[in-house]
Amino acid sequence: MAATATLSKEERLVAHNAAIAAADKDPSLSPETGKPVSKSTLFRFGAGFLVFGILWMSGLGIVSSVLLPEHYKAIEGADPEALVGIVNSFTAVASLVSNLLFGNFSDRSRSRFGRRTPWIVFGAFLGGVTLFLTGTTHNAVLLTIFYCACMFGLNCMIAPLVAILSDRVPSGVRGTMSAFYGAGSTIGAPIGTMIGALFITNLIPGFAVAGVLMFLGGVVAVIIMPREQSADYLPKEESSVKDILVSFRPPKFSTAHDFYKAFAGRFCMLVSYQMINVYQLYIIQNYIGQSVKQSAVTISVVSSIIMVVSLIGSFISGPVSDLIGRRKVPVIVASVLFAVGIAMPWIFPSSMGMYLFAGIAGLGYAVYSAVDQALLVDVLPNKEEAGKDLGILNLATTLGQMCGPIIMSAIVVNAGYTFAFPVSIALAVIGCFFIQIIKGVK
Repeated sequence: MAATATLSKEERLVAHNAAIAAADKDPSLSPETGKPVSKSTLFRFGAGFLVFGILWMSGLGIVSSVLLPEHYKAIEGADPEALVGIVNSFTAVASLVSNLLFGNFSDRSRSRFGRRTPWIVFGAFLGGVTLFLTGTTHNAVLLTIFYCACMFGLNCMIAPLVAILSDRVPSGVRGTMSAFYGAGSTIGAPIGTMIGALFITNLIPGFAVAGVLMFLGGVVAVIIMPREQSADYLPKEESSVKDILVSFRPPKFSTAHDFYKAFAGRFCMLVSYQMINVYQLYIIQNYIGQSVKQSAVTISVVSSIIMVVSLIGSFISGPVSDLIGRRKVPVIVASVLFAVGIAMPWIFPSSMGMYLFAGIAGLGYAVYSAVDQALLVDVLPNKEEAGKDLGILNLATTLGQMCGPIIMSAIVVNAGYTFAFPVSIALAVIGCFFIQIIKGVK
């Protein structure tokens, strides 16, 4: 890096393009430098992705899985189960906009601190502060505004950080790096649920802990990962309103079929996942019939099981995917496992049904999260627009997060939980089909 600092901007641009070309031909080379990456550097990337996933997801999990559903009960004149769907629809729209926005803006950034780093740090601050503020109000409108602002902060971190997989990580180890990120997020979710259960009768301190974890996610990841090179040598992007609007244009469908198949597969899987994940506490309390204290114990055990199987699934599946050179097979197997897991509480409406769900569906989702992000990078049509295109693909996650609770809320309010489980299972299977028909990735 010191050697590159002495070169002119024009020479650094030539070196940058040569590095990308070399990495396209050799999966062991870094697209950032065009050279092999040391084990210590790969370790730092892996640790950064892992810690980021654990911290932001545990912070969000404290709130979304436990504290907010309980907090809604204190809002006068509102049906808590209906309010989950309403608030999540607004926050998911905020996520949809912000993911695309910040992915594109980070592509266009030319900061001496790099394209991605400044956005990650800013997002950490915004997300952490507003996540805490979400728990300080009993006004449903103000709560929704704070939660939407938190989604802007969160996606301001996620969109640029995921683009690092394309910018700086050799393609030959992307499955492993994706596994670290997937492991972090899948482990973070049950950790957050367990921490949230500790604060179920004392919410404000729980919201404060959640905000701190969200903030630390972005900051600690930036500190752990190798420092990003300055982006001041890259060509300046046109900055007129028209050019900026055009830059948000998605890839042409005619030349990016696999891109849109991956989008559809991820969307269906995330709808299925969010239908059950967001309603875990209500499923235990209202479908199985447990009290608040009993549900706190059950959801803690469920979270412990998910954490264990997530560790196993995430850390095995990513390296195995790189070893066999295949992305689709692990993702398809994971989708089937997830569908089977969802059936467990449907067939056995008891604590044991939830524990079986945690073990089977938790393992499936861990494998899915570990490998799917690498699959998304592999279907990108233009690596120079990785932030924007990954932002578009991650809209599948956002739309899934939005539609899952809305669909679940509508089904539960009108027909009950019994009809919700088969819908979730069907969506997981449909998502599996879209991944199967991708042609350009094995």
